[in-house]
Amino acid sequence: MTEIPKNHPRYESLMTREQIVAGVEKGITGRQGLIAQGRGEAFDYLIGEETIQSAEYAEAVAVSLLLLAEKPVISVNGNAAALVPAELAALSKLTGAVLEVNLFHRTDERVKKIVEELKANGADVVLGENAEPLLPLEHERAKVERKGIYEADVIFVPLEDGDRCQALTGMNKLVIAVDLNPLSRTAQAAHVSIVDNLKRALPKMIEMVPDFKDMTKEDLWEIVEAYDNKAVLTDAIETIKENLAKKQNEILGIVEEDNAPAPDPKTTAKMERKAEIARKVLMRGGDLMME
Repeated sequence: MTEIPKNHPRYESLMTREQIVAGVEKGITGRQGLIAQGRGEAFDYLIGEETIQSAEYAEAVAVSLLLLAEKPVISVNGNAAALVPAELAALSKLTGAVLEVNLFHRTDERVKKIVEELKANGADVVLGENAEPLLPLEHERAKVERKGIYEADVIFVPLEDGDRCQALTGMNKLVIAVDLNPLSRTAQAAHVSIVDNLKRALPKMIEMVPDFKDMTKEDLWEIVEAYDNKAVLTDAIETIKENLAKKQNEILGIVEEDNAPAPDPKTTAKMERKAEIARKVLMRGGDLMME
């Protein structure tokens, strides 16, 4: 790994790139993952390289859903395994969500190496080596384990590709995605879209879990009920627009006036969802019902 001084103005970004390169060298990350990382980095720059309020709210909803689910699964690809293996293992243990390797550029060797990487970073059980083509897709991401992604009710998919996200939602599963591009198919199709850098999002979610575990199901349900993914995506797009306008004004030497605060996405309409998904995910034999 290239030695990068900590006082470099792009230190965090450059270190992330080095992690992806190291993942390629280990055989964990496909070379195509370098392109995906660059795309995400570009959107992170536009967002301001920080966790915006709406993203943190989406992270709270994601934690709520993982704790309420009967069969939560965290899907892992090569980039995620290279960037946050220890955090994935920690989130799995804290929430009870099963880890499963699922790859577009799949080989048995890559799956095995990712399983070993996750276990080396604290994971107990990692699925993916005994996958079957169970999803309605025409590529390798169709291969999942029956007791994992196929039977899951809530699936957390950091760094996702859009067609599998659409396939999973079409199978009446609740999907949580981490995607820095609010315009992507993944972000548009997921029920909860976290527009944040994975390396910021996972530590924040891990930090939330202990407090959320102390909440009742009714309290967790209240968090989910107030959620509107369209509002979160809109807020991310507005943030990008505001940052671009600010930079444009700086270049032009225009002094900005103080703007009114943006609307809080927490006050917007409820998340759209199907009743059968709600019952499967949130009731656990109870009497709570979603509209």
